[in-house]
Amino acid sequence: MPISQFSPISFNLCIIGGKRKKLSSTLHLTLTPKSTMPTTTTATTTKVTKTPTTSTTTTTPTTTTTTKRKRVQNPKTPQNDEAIDIEDILKFNEDEIGEIRVSLLNWYDENKRDLPWRRLNDDENGELKGYGVWVSEVMLQQTQVVTVIDYFNRWMKKWPTVLHLSLASLEEVNEMWSGLGYYRRAKYLLEGAKKIIDEGGKFPRTVSSLKKVPGIGDYTAGAIASIAFNESVPLVDGNVIRVLARLRTISANPKDSLIVKTFWRLAGQLVDTYRPGDFNQALMELGATVCTPTNPSCSKCPVSAQCHAFSQSQQGGSLVTDYPPKVIKAKQRNEFSAVCVLEISDTQNSTEADRDANQYLLVKRPDKGLLAGLWEFPSVLVEKEASLAIRRKAIDNFLKKSFNLNAKENYKVILRDDVGEYVHIFSHIRLKMFVEVMVIELKGGLDLLQSTPDDGSLVWKCIGRKEVISMGLTSGVRKVYTMVEKFRESSTTAYNTESY
Repeated sequence: MPISQFSPISFNLCIIGGKRKKLSSTLHLTLTPKSTMPTTTTATTTKVTKTPTTSTTTTTPTTTTTTKRKRVQNPKTPQNDEAIDIEDILKFNEDEIGEIRVSLLNWYDENKRDLPWRRLNDDENGELKGYGVWVSEVMLQQTQVVTVIDYFNRWMKKWPTVLHLSLASLEEVNEMWSGLGYYRRAKYLLEGAKKIIDEGGKFPRTVSSLKKVPGIGDYTAGAIASIAFNESVPLVDGNVIRVLARLRTISANPKDSLIVKTFWRLAGQLVDTYRPGDFNQALMELGATVCTPTNPSCSKCPVSAQCHAFSQSQQGGSLVTDYPPKVIKAKQRNEFSAVCVLEISDTQNSTEADRDANQYLLVKRPDKGLLAGLWEFPSVLVEKEASLAIRRKAIDNFLKKSFNLNAKENYKVILRDDVGEYVHIFSHIRLKMFVEVMVIELKGGLDLLQSTPDDGSLVWKCIGRKEVISMGLTSGVRKVYTMVEKFRESSTTAYNTESY
């Protein structure tokens, strides 16, 4: 019976010895005949019986009657032990491939969004378009299109070519990236540009050469190679996975490494050989605007006729949104931090109008780990819901250890107040920050900080109030600074020395 007469509903994977094997031993796939199939069938089979006392084998023909079973979602045990290869089950046939290509490209030509990176003109070697596609694809990772547009335009205006970007500093790049999050992406763009220039300045054009650039993996390489240089290669992101899972009713874990490889193979079957870049963008566009995670617009979908999930839902089966299955995210761990916005004043009697002359202390995070290489106000991790006294002691110890700052010896506290709390959510961490502001007068002036022993373990700087406002800081640091400014503005007196 041809595979089109079945409705695939679920399968479970098991890897044995690190190798993909036949379905009979490693992959359980349940196929249920559609309602058009007869309810009962009669089949003649041959039963083989071995006689233990002799080597003679006898065969006895038997007749069995099988009644069609109701479709069962997510079976726990295999219902069919026949050896089937997963690629034979899921692959698109030639008719489907042709229909999907034509329908999707026609839809894309009429409905594609007008985005700045899609308006890039080809230069003589296509390198300008390659660079622009690279920047846009990196920005679009984990970030919505509407947010990326302004960042992309400002980035391309400041660094219009790979050469221009390679001459920038990491601090300049981070300032431009401020607010986009996932700052490692910006660092990889800079490192990649430097590598390209160091190796002759020719922008790589193929997937294999692009993947040698820092930060460029399978997806980004496929996007650049197909969109900018017309290489017939697939790409797979979250939108593409959702479309493919619904086209083939794949209910396996979309994060499973073997399933991800399956999606890549399916995408490779579909990619149009003449317009690979447009086809890949069309597939992503479909997932972003029509085949959405919730409330998909199936009536507007150009490939609904080839969609198994849609067909199944029309026959009273699973919903389209059942594919792919939702993956339970790892629970975020909770962390707690004492943050001190330290303002260094020239004089104890300064007023609010004089604050522009004051300096703020910033420290640089380590080059590896969370928010690597970015600037922040002095902070220390503390135990859950630590008291104000404990938090202040932790900050005092940090300032003493890092800068030899001691309130009894070399600085005077003008103001110290508890400002409030702010929770910042990262992908895997829920960070609760206890924020305080402290204004001090250094008895030795800023020269005291300059004499801090430099063992290479801490990088710091002091900047003015205007610089803090204009400097590219992470959204969390900017939020903390805004909290302090609002607190100071609402204070009835410029300085409150009694709070310390």
